[in-house]
Amino acid sequence: MPNPIIVDKIKQSVRMSVPLTVTTYKLPHETEEQIDEILAAYLEELGQGQLKDHLSYCLKELAVNAKKANTKRVYFDEKKLDIQSREDYVEGMKNFKEETLNNHDFWLEMQKNRGLYIKFLFHPKGRNFKISIKNNVEITRKEQMRVYDRIARSRAFETLEEAFAEVLDDSEGAGLGIVILVLMLRKMGLDEDAYEIEGEEGVTTASITVPINEVKLEKLDMLINQIVEEIDRLPQFPENIVAIQRLINDPKSEINDIARKISTDPSLTADLLKTVNSAQFMLPNKVDNIVDAVKMLGLRGVKNMLFNYGTEKILDLPAHPELWEHAHRVAFYSFTLARQITRSKDIIDDAYVGGVLHDIGKIVFSAVHPDLLDRIKHFSSERDIAPGLFEDLSAGYNHAEIGAKIAEKWNFSDSLIESIRYHHEPNACRPEHRLIVYCVYLGNAFCAFEFGEMAYDIMDHSILAKFRITSEEQFKEVQHRLSNNYDAEIKLK
Repeated sequence: MPNPIIVDKIKQSVRMSVPLTVTTYKLPHETEEQIDEILAAYLEELGQGQLKDHLSYCLKELAVNAKKANTKRVYFDEKKLDIQSREDYVEGMKNFKEETLNNHDFWLEMQKNRGLYIKFLFHPKGRNFKISIKNNVEITRKEQMRVYDRIARSRAFETLEEAFAEVLDDSEGAGLGIVILVLMLRKMGLDEDAYEIEGEEGVTTASITVPINEVKLEKLDMLINQIVEEIDRLPQFPENIVAIQRLINDPKSEINDIARKISTDPSLTADLLKTVNSAQFMLPNKVDNIVDAVKMLGLRGVKNMLFNYGTEKILDLPAHPELWEHAHRVAFYSFTLARQITRSKDIIDDAYVGGVLHDIGKIVFSAVHPDLLDRIKHFSSERDIAPGLFEDLSAGYNHAEIGAKIAEKWNFSDSLIESIRYHHEPNACRPEHRLIVYCVYLGNAFCAFEFGEMAYDIMDHSILAKFRITSEEQFKEVQHRLSNNYDAEIKLK
């Protein structure tokens, strides 16, 4: 088994739905063994230990292909051959296998000197466990078509024995090995669509996506629904907030009517004035008039403030200071990131409130009363649900689904529900809410990085690029600036 630190990282990876990565340049035998151990530990954690041998073969096949692709690029460059040229390719492949095998260490050292890596990513995500291997040479169109040709050939075989009996040209990395890989997938009840390979921006990514144990998922879904049902004992939003929401939604309402209703709640009034006088509005003069404050914040901003205010009241802010501090830090980061990439006040407002509310599922768990906990345990026992599943929910990324269901119960806006549900899986949200969810995801990622809970390497770099962050140095600069600005903002309050 991997050492305890790696095991802890695997548990965190499963619960937080973040990838674990291992990078190598030469893929020595000890690294292969380590990868095998990590794979086994993941599958045990996910309740899929029986798939270990099949997936281990598939992973080794993909790793060997990545290693061979890196070697091929170095070999062709050394021979001054153009891998994209048909004639040069035929010429280069004549002696490639023999020369690279006979002088294995030399070519591996050249790969390392060129910075050509092989990166393993293990990513439990939603209902799937995705294993990817990246190498930083981009697959050519011809190579990709050759892979798809082998996949097509695999359809002619029913068993591994039939494939081995056929004489296939195995001079390429995508030869018999890919055919066997597809047949291995079939043995696991998967089809060829579970395997994909693509090249983009100088990197090739080969992936296998495996559904997590469906029985476990069914029980998780059952438990989530029961928890939300039990949480129905949570009160609806306070009546004064509901009344203000009705006014906001009524096209006949005047700003003065909304301001007058807000002013009947001293605490809410204080929140409103604190918000409009905060650093985010950068006003030259302090605003004391409620009508002016409502105009400044806008109806959408007021509505978002009500979601925030009502949630804090219901879920008891003083009882969970560390969770709320994290929530407000993420909100500040999300808001600041949104301001950098859009002029839309609606998106900026939603990014802030989405940041505040993204972890309400965790806050609900921390507020669970002993009698409620007993009812959930009794429910789990009756349906043969392991106690560990409840821990997975309370500590893991499933808190996002519970938070989203509570947000639906409280009639939050679609954009806020999506921010809560997908702040760990931003690309799964609906396209119209993607920018808001990306801001909340990154706000949370910056916060996690700051407190040593997430490494730069495992973040979604395609989302970072949308915010013009393309290196770890840039990321650290932005994180440092966000942290300093947040601390300055807190001192002003």
